[in-house]
Amino acid sequence: MASVFSRIAAGEIPSYKVAESERYYAFLDIAPMKKGHTLVIPKMETDYIFDLPEEEYAGLWEFAGKVALAVKAAIPCKRVGVAVLGMEVPHAHIHLVPLESEADMDFRKEKLSLSVEEFAQTAASIAAEYEKITRLTK
Repeated sequence: MASVFSRIAAGEIPSYKVAESERYYAFLDIAPMKKGHTLVIPKMETDYIFDLPEEEYAGLWEFAGKVALAVKAAIPCKRVGVAVLGMEVPHAHIHLVPLESEADMDFRKEKLSLSVEEFAQTAASIAAEYEKITRLTK
């Protein structure tokens, strides 16, 4: 059975998409720690990130790097934090979180509650920045 993330990438479950390539997909976390908290996944369904084939693993990080640049350009922050936990959904994924301090990356903290409009506007802003970045790197 496909993971929830595979179903999101396939368009079976709605998401706030910020970037997509043939092999990877990035979308806003619906229980974000900070506005702009983005999840980056391989479309290849693999539970544990370190089980990805080497080329797929390297490609995922390259894609995530471009998405992180887009997050930083769209969301005012000092840095974009990165975390790989992989415990809550059995599908390899990378968390990208806009940070003002290390405390912003505490997964135990209460999650933000954003409106549909805030999610949509945030996704559109990050997606626009991602498009600029990918045009510049082609």
